[in-house]
Amino acid sequence: MHSSSNLIPVTLLTGFLGSGKTTLLNHLVRQPELSDALVIINEFGEMALDHLLVAHSTENVVMEMNSGCVCCTIRGDLIKTLRDIAWRFTRNGQQQFRRVLIETTGLADPAPIVHTLMTHPQIAPHYRLDGIVTAIDLATGMHTLNEHQEAVKQAAMADTLLLTKSDLVTDEQRDAVLDRLHQLNPAAPCWLVRGGEIAAHKLLDLGLFSSSGKAADVARWLKEEAYTGTVFRPATLQKAAGPAVLGFKTTHDHLADTPVHDVNRHNDHIHAFCFAVEEPVREETLAVWLGLLMRFVGSNILRVKGIINVDGQEQPIVLHGVQHIFHPPVPLPAWPSDDRRSRLVFITRDVDRDVIEQTFQMFQQALSPARDAT
Repeated sequence: MHSSSNLIPVTLLTGFLGSGKTTLLNHLVRQPELSDALVIINEFGEMALDHLLVAHSTENVVMEMNSGCVCCTIRGDLIKTLRDIAWRFTRNGQQQFRRVLIETTGLADPAPIVHTLMTHPQIAPHYRLDGIVTAIDLATGMHTLNEHQEAVKQAAMADTLLLTKSDLVTDEQRDAVLDRLHQLNPAAPCWLVRGGEIAAHKLLDLGLFSSSGKAADVARWLKEEAYTGTVFRPATLQKAAGPAVLGFKTTHDHLADTPVHDVNRHNDHIHAFCFAVEEPVREETLAVWLGLLMRFVGSNILRVKGIINVDGQEQPIVLHGVQHIFHPPVPLPAWPSDDRRSRLVFITRDVDRDVIEQTFQMFQQALSPARDAT
């Protein structure tokens, strides 16, 4: 039985057509952090991958998928690939890779791949989602987000956003896209990428557990402070470590806290929010409530992250869900801080915060024993 921290981390590199994923990938695989990564690619896209460069950079640890879009073949090729690579890339009893990077096509929906990592009986015992990294073309990003719901979903589900082709836009155009992305996904850090170059460590260890085996970093993973309802717009940009790479984070000094009103003006139908529950939650209440949400609006709940104080248990549990699928709850050895509240982060499509909170309160009241009967 594997613990979550010992599973092989998988990074999904997604982004709409023309966003520069292939250029990013070519630069990423040259870096030491990805020297032992196995890269799963497919040949359908707006630009051919430099296969020789990638194969040479990763010592032939590359698996090409040429039978179609990754998300469309999730029940076939990708499952077989993930299942087989453990023995196909083993030498003298030693596995030749310690992480996997999957480059999806521009039209790919990340959700089916995440579902497979979470639930497939031959995959889930060996792999874990480390993070979803989404590339955004600044030159066409606003138009793409306006016209294609796939691009909106890719941005909303991302753990990290990479902004490409900044040389083709003005500062005002760049800031407008940043504003839009922050409305869609306030917790995801945005990194400005030039020429496809970015430090690999900015895209790795984005999940609850790190590949170094350190204790779970709940605060970094949950990022509840990002869901405050205030939209930040960058004022000045400072150069980050590494060549031609700029970093944006809502907690850094180089962002000005200028509120932007009318956050739904683009009509993306995306709602990102966090709510807390003061009292411990009964396990039955949690199970029934989540079951109801998954049954009736599961396809519109893009991601859920949470740390839960379960009534009668000293240790907290961590929840992670994507649409109608939830990863089995992960118990933590201890609370990460003195805050014992349950906190849940939701990113939804056409599901308001009121619906989530009111249904929880309804089940909490209906299923909790009467405490004030006397």
